[in-house]
Amino acid sequence: MKSFAIKRIMLGISAAAFMAGTIPLASAQGTDAAAPAASAAKPSKAELKAEHKAARKQARAKKNAELKKLEDAGYQPAANDPNYPNKLQEAEKKAAAAKGASQ
Repeated sequence: MKSFAIKRIMLGISAAAFMAGTIPLASAQGTDAAAPAASAAKPSKAELKAEHKAARKQARAKKNAELKKLEDAGYQPAANDPNYPNKLQEAEKKAAAAKGASQ
């Protein structure tokens, strides 16, 4: 008897969910006005590609500037150094100290 009641409740919930899924969503504007606004706000592939390229270029410039500061502080990235992490940390400390002194 209990399983029949549970099945009946589940059937009612399923039917309600199905009915709710088929109801069209209301919009504040008509469909004619919404279509041009949506396409105007969406950037083209060329614009997206240009933005991505500019972001990559900016990130590369930032990375190269940081590496240049570390090299000026004594870090040698091409060296096969067994004390690698220590040398890098020392260079980072020197670069931070130089940055703090210049401000």
